[in-house]
Amino acid sequence: MSSADIPDIPVEARAGVHRGPLREGEWVRLTDTKGRRHNFELVAGKRFFSNKGHIDHDELIGREEGFTVTASTGGEYLVFRPLLSEFVVSMPRGAAVVYPKDAAQIVAMADIFPGASVVEAGVGSGALTCSLLRAVGPYGKVTSFERREEFAEVARKNVDQFFGTPAGETHPNWSLNLGDLQEELPRQQIRCDRLILDMLAPWECIDATADALYPGGMVCAYVATTTQLSRFVETVRAHGGFTEPQAWESLVRDWHVEGLAVRPGHKMIGHTAFLVTARKLAPGQRAPRKTRRPAPGAYGPDYTGPRPADMPAPEPVAEVLPEVGSDLD
Repeated sequence: MSSADIPDIPVEARAGVHRGPLREGEWVRLTDTKGRRHNFELVAGKRFFSNKGHIDHDELIGREEGFTVTASTGGEYLVFRPLLSEFVVSMPRGAAVVYPKDAAQIVAMADIFPGASVVEAGVGSGALTCSLLRAVGPYGKVTSFERREEFAEVARKNVDQFFGTPAGETHPNWSLNLGDLQEELPRQQIRCDRLILDMLAPWECIDATADALYPGGMVCAYVATTTQLSRFVETVRAHGGFTEPQAWESLVRDWHVEGLAVRPGHKMIGHTAFLVTARKLAPGQRAPRKTRRPAPGAYGPDYTGPRPADMPAPEPVAEVLPEVGSDLD
């Protein structure tokens, strides 16, 4: 099959990828023999420079991706269009990005489906936004909220870059808002199928989240620390309008495979964040009471966070003072 016979991905798919020959304005990813990677936009007449020499962009434009090119001083590079998972870990950052392993878990476990209406807070650098827009497809909608203007601007540029959005336009299925989710959801009267909370204190938004989600919808929180995890889970439980929260993390380890030398790799993507999901109940409904009781002391005197409705605070333990003149003096 010749290059002319390869059909491109329809623009209406909003996929952010192309088939066929590389074209001016697209981004490419060059990988050298040591695995070092370089991403840049193809511009006719420009040159890419590295310590291995230079490569003219015109040498790349018009060729099918997946080829090897040799720089002016002999260095070899493999040329492909960047995958989404490769793009997000190398794109400019304002805030920390949601890593591909977590974005994949969010899309799968929060059940982001084509045509879904998804709300995201905050937008960070736009990494998760790209995955959400891919998942909802051309008939869905992603509404993002970000408090900090500088982060929002970085995210906008990254999303536009990945999807190839023309200058002066934005992705037609994406709305980026500056503001606080807790205030903006009720003000804009937004209703949605899924709500993703990637923020410092997601428990502050539970009431607004419950009002915005359709019955059966899902909330998914992305939190970094165990204290955030505990506070969010217990706030969801205490609210009563959701199913029992499910919390987990994912760890990714690569493997070295060469003949009989098969062993775990030396590098591992360990803890990045905890994920928590829960489903919205119908109005006025409560989930059945758990039959398994909490561990002794789980909600003891030392616990000061939110409590489930059926878990009253324990009576304070009275301090016993020694009698005057006793042997304890």
